[in-house]
Amino acid sequence: MKTLLLATRNEGKLRELMALLEKEPIRTETLAAHPEAGEVEESGKTFDENARLKAASAARSTGLWAVGEDSGLEVDALNGAPGVCSARYAGIHGDDSANNAKLMRELEGVKDRSARYVCVMALAQPNGEIVATTRGTCEGRLIEAPRGSGGFGYDPYFVAQHTKGERTMAELKPEQKDAISHRGQATRAFIPLLRVHLASEAGSGN
Repeated sequence: MKTLLLATRNEGKLRELMALLEKEPIRTETLAAHPEAGEVEESGKTFDENARLKAASAARSTGLWAVGEDSGLEVDALNGAPGVCSARYAGIHGDDSANNAKLMRELEGVKDRSARYVCVMALAQPNGEIVATTRGTCEGRLIEAPRGSGGFGYDPYFVAQHTKGERTMAELKPEQKDAISHRGQATRAFIPLLRVHLASEAGSGN
């Protein structure tokens, strides 16, 4: 059974990725089991650049197939911010409360609250070469007061288009969120590519 390294330390992302990949005949490992992978500076200016950086670095450090993922929220009224800085928008990486508080302050009095979640996934073979990328986008809008206790990040404020009952991402069950989310879309597009590349490697005898 092939091993795929999930090159993220974000617990919320890991939960969702593992759930989406659980039916695949692969063994998933996380960076927690590979201290040799170290930290990767997310220096890219786009989600695609950061996903590639993460995947390539993790693969080269461990000798495993690796998937790098970068995602975030783009708000139209803020010219696409917080974008690639979504997880550290308020200055501290992963502080959801502070990030949401800053976002709401910046949107105070703003009528156009359209936004989208974006996710890019990149697959690197063991030598670090990127062999596939996928992208998922979930359009929606931001509400003024949070609702729901599920999900993570900006989910309590984000209502996806066509969501029944106008529920936020944080009010949806995990399987409901996965069905419409940016990460769910990117992963479903990613799985066939992963199968092809792993099958190709097996066929070559490597």
